[in-house]
Amino acid sequence: MVRALVLLGIFFSGLTAWQSVAAIDEPPFTIIGGDVLQITVWKEDGLDREVLVLPGGDITFPLIGTIKAQGKTSAELQADIKFKLKELIPDASVTVAVKAALGHTINVIGQVAKPGEIVIGRRTTVMQALSQAGGLTPFASQSKINVMRHGDNGDESIKIPYADIVSGDHLDKDIVLRSGDVVIVPTAGLF
Repeated sequence: MVRALVLLGIFFSGLTAWQSVAAIDEPPFTIIGGDVLQITVWKEDGLDREVLVLPGGDITFPLIGTIKAQGKTSAELQADIKFKLKELIPDASVTVAVKAALGHTINVIGQVAKPGEIVIGRRTTVMQALSQAGGLTPFASQSKINVMRHGDNGDESIKIPYADIVSGDHLDKDIVLRSGDVVIVPTAGLF
């Protein structure tokens, strides 16, 4: 009995440690253009709105006008709206929920069964994106798959060792994709 309790304690302590690592690894979800938000002000039915975040990152909301949403978490945007409403509704209880993360997309192009845009509403790796795109075609160059990423520090190309990942080696190279990434699967050469 004692041994079973010790094993359960080890299991749950390991689970807690794993969950902590996963939480650290996951960046907070931020709003971008194309996302659909549900904004509710408690006891103010006329202020309940479903809003689209415009490509520039702004939303328009009654009584406050245009406000920047892009780059903020839903909690940060909630606080901003509450602050702007403070003069008209002093104790406003504001809720901001992401109804559809339609702005968070990546593209998979080249030798996959279904190339195109994929909405990534959750953590998605390269291998998961390739799976959603229907997998590689027989003409794909497994050794030349890369991810094109536009970042604050410029553009970068990240080589993906597909064969190693599939065989269980270098699983750390199956990177988490960010909104705007393009997964490129080129055609294999004839020789």
